[in-house]
Amino acid sequence: MRPLLVVKTGCKLPSFLARSGDYEDWIREGLGLPPEAVTVARVCESERLPAPERLAGVVVTGSSAMVSQREPWSERTAAWLETAVRAGTPVLGICYGHQLLAHALGGRVGVNPRGREIGTVDVELGSAARDDALLRGFAGPLRVQVTHVESVLELPPGARLLGSSAGDPHHAFAVAATAWGVQFHPEFDAGTTRHYIEERREIIRDEGLDPDALKRGTTDTPDGRAILARFAQLLRT
Repeated sequence: MRPLLVVKTGCKLPSFLARSGDYEDWIREGLGLPPEAVTVARVCESERLPAPERLAGVVVTGSSAMVSQREPWSERTAAWLETAVRAGTPVLGICYGHQLLAHALGGRVGVNPRGREIGTVDVELGSAARDDALLRGFAGPLRVQVTHVESVLELPPGARLLGSSAGDPHHAFAVAATAWGVQFHPEFDAGTTRHYIEERREIIRDEGLDPDALKRGTTDTPDGRAILARFAQLLRT
């Protein structure tokens, strides 16, 4: 059986103690897969990537790095992602992974002109989501966890816009038949998001946001896990 590959582009905050594991563990749990069904490539540490054809699917994690800085390891991963999409391997890019997927396929990534987006937000689904394999059937806006400064400023050619938030007009997109990018973190729970807000408290305040109000507005929702479960289902079809 072919494994799912988690492309690890970064790690959780070093101060995070309340939730064990790291991005790859939270993603695997959300997908409902046993440890032996998942392999991890730590591309941020220059680990090599396998041939996409050998994989059941790919999930690209978030990161504290910036896609716009075009680190060598990131650019190598972007080139590999393009080959994975061409091969028809199912791909889900999360946060940094969402931006890297867009960059790999000809989109443009940079600092979000609307500013930092952090907390629990509503993502309004567009008409293209109604027939999308990953997002169809979700009623009303998605309630999801986010933390990001950069965004997809221009979608790749041929991409389908699936969802937008007040802070990011390109919050979710699809390209080809089996590749998706979501700016939000479907693997985060509310406690994780609150920790990120607390860690960035002074920066958030300096940017004119209210960290306490953001923490109060952060709530657990089922939508992120439901999307990971749907992606896992797509891997089996």
